[in-house]
Amino acid sequence: MSDTGNAAKSLREKLGGNAEDRLGRALSELFENPLLTGAIGRAFDAREKAAQAQEVAMGALNIPSAADIERLTRRLRAVSHRLEGIEDGVDRLDRALAPTGVEARLAAIESQLEQLSEKLDRALRADGSGARAGGRTAQTDRQVGAAKRAKTASSASKARKAAKAARSSGARSRANHPTPGKT
Repeated sequence: MSDTGNAAKSLREKLGGNAEDRLGRALSELFENPLLTGAIGRAFDAREKAAQAQEVAMGALNIPSAADIERLTRRLRAVSHRLEGIEDGVDRLDRALAPTGVEARLAAIESQLEQLSEKLDRALRADGSGARAGGRTAQTDRQVGAAKRAKTASSASKARKAAKAARSSGARSRANHPTPGKT
């Protein structure tokens, strides 16, 4: 039985190989035929003309073509991406300007100011006692010096204002009461 199966198989291969060769030759003869190639060319030209006529008719009726819809789709995607970028930027601004963020920053600044004020008060009290601590650092000395200068500047400013007020009140009183011996 294996001999008959092998014989059938080889017969199929022979016939199949011959059929493929014959089919290939027939197709090549068809494609070489000028009548067939001319007909195929005319069919493709007619298809192209029909597509152009369809596009013109759709344009006349204000119906968008597939190319128009594709262009519109690309533009919409670009606008969508830009809008997402703008939304992200607005979200970042909202987070940065949120009341809790600003309040937290202000609270941190106020606590630093309080700490500096306490240091300055301690330095002024230590300087006012007259006793200089032997273990004071150069930074503490600078802080105390700065506090003294601020205090002196404030006192000098007050003194200048008082002198100016005295001069202006003295000038007014001299104008009202002239000095004897001077005319």
